[in-house]
Amino acid sequence: MVVKTVIVAAALLALAGPAQAQIYTWRDASGTLVLSNVPQGGAAPKSYAVPSSKGVRATVYVAPNRSRQFDPIIKLHAERQGIRADLVRAVVQVESAFNPSAVSPKGAMGLMQLMPATAQELGVGNPFNPDENIRGGVTYLRQLLDRYDNNEQLALAAYNAGPGAVDKYGETVPPYRETRAYVSKITRLVQPMKVAGTTIYKITEVINGREVVKYTDRKPH
Repeated sequence: MVVKTVIVAAALLALAGPAQAQIYTWRDASGTLVLSNVPQGGAAPKSYAVPSSKGVRATVYVAPNRSRQFDPIIKLHAERQGIRADLVRAVVQVESAFNPSAVSPKGAMGLMQLMPATAQELGVGNPFNPDENIRGGVTYLRQLLDRYDNNEQLALAAYNAGPGAVDKYGETVPPYRETRAYVSKITRLVQPMKVAGTTIYKITEVINGREVVKYTDRKPH
């Protein structure tokens, strides 16, 4: 299942297919990164610009509305958890290609590919509901960022391979081919986060009788 943020649509190449499909990458003659669900061979396949990304093309056309329809939900939960929305969006792209009905061979479900046990722990009743799934996935990602001192590479490696795997190898990205490819894909799709001198504040608010935790880089008054 389950480092840093502008995004591209790596897994958008598997729009109708299962999550976790193999993604191949190469550079074309102009140096542009090309993403495909088939390996390069023979004549270069036709590629298309990826919506809202620079310097990246894909061999399958992706309509802009496919990759943007969940932006309001992503923005809402990313802000609540103090995570950059483009990082969350990149995870959704790579995990499910924005397919809310995606199910991986291992049983991970929905947009952010939550495993059943993780979904249950996070209180996600319906992992195929976009709002519930993204809320759960972003909450889990926040937990991992807290665990690894906001190190996004380690947090995303743990999202993919599990915290146990990251800890087993001394809090480094595990030497698993899938996990390293996963982290590499996302780091190429997002812009580095500048963290030097940044303080993250945790705020708990009561909304409609329910405690809501938010994270912000602005010191509360």
